[in-house]
Amino acid sequence: MNTQDSREELVKLANTRMPFGKFKGHLLIQLPEYYLVWYRGKGFPEGKIGQQLQLMYEIKANGLEDLIYPLVKK
Repeated sequence: MNTQDSREELVKLANTRMPFGKFKGHLLIQLPEYYLVWYRGKGFPEGKIGQQLQLMYEIKANGLEDLIYPLVKK
């Protein structure tokens, strides 16, 4: 994956909304960390959304949210 592809994936991640559950409709960056920790223990869903939730968990666990917020489209 090149730099442009990585940036595009991060922009998609920043603008993806939770498609189900308690936080349906919220941007993934807006999900509380405890919710992502819960998924980590339970197991992330299959597919793209599971990969995105896992990546968002890593971002939040490492305090990197400030790198994602500027990518959110207004």
